[in-house]
Amino acid sequence: MNTHPTPGWTHRLAARFWTLWYLKAAGTTAFMVLFFQAYFWVLHHPSRPPVEVPLLAIDHWVPFTPAAIYAYGWLWIYVSLPPALIVGFWALVRYGVWIALLCLVCLTIFWLWPTQTPVFDIDWSAHPELAFLKGLDAASNACPSLHVAAAVHAAFWLRHQLREIGAPGWLRALNALQCLAIVWSTMAIRQHVFLDVLAGAAAGLLFAWLSLRRWRPLVLATAAGASRATPL
Repeated sequence: MNTHPTPGWTHRLAARFWTLWYLKAAGTTAFMVLFFQAYFWVLHHPSRPPVEVPLLAIDHWVPFTPAAIYAYGWLWIYVSLPPALIVGFWALVRYGVWIALLCLVCLTIFWLWPTQTPVFDIDWSAHPELAFLKGLDAASNACPSLHVAAAVHAAFWLRHQLREIGAPGWLRALNALQCLAIVWSTMAIRQHVFLDVLAGAAAGLLFAWLSLRRWRPLVLATAAGASRATPL
């Protein structure tokens, strides 16, 4: 008879979070610093003049919502959650490789085929937070939206991880809502248009599927001492 009850999902969630937390914090910070250096280099050194991404009817259906900048900024916390819930050093490295590949592919597209969003008839000076963002990001590096790609990639990883720890349905629904809010925000603050969002979602979905496939290279499985019960 088993006298040790199975830990609840909150216990499993906390255990994952505290495993290698110092390495995860340092690695995520270093990754973001390197990413922004590469992102802004590409932004300021396009291979050719950027092409404007056309508007579609759906772009006019999404109202301009300045407050959406808070959902937009939430991405940087949101994308930190999947690596925070990974167990095992080599699994963490594997995740880092895949997210780096996603960023590299999108940055390569930005450099080879630079794009920008249309000029919207909005007085940005009336919205200081958005004016700062527009001045910083210059509304370029538009298609595919790397903001959307990162959000979709994180959403599918979190969905997988929450199912593994047996999290309740409301938490998985909250995860999906956060992703949708981030995706919506990119259009609501006029940082991206629908074609950017569509291409970004496709990129995020593709790399999420590739990175979550159940096969494991022998060298990583051996190094991690992986078993069928070991999380990705």
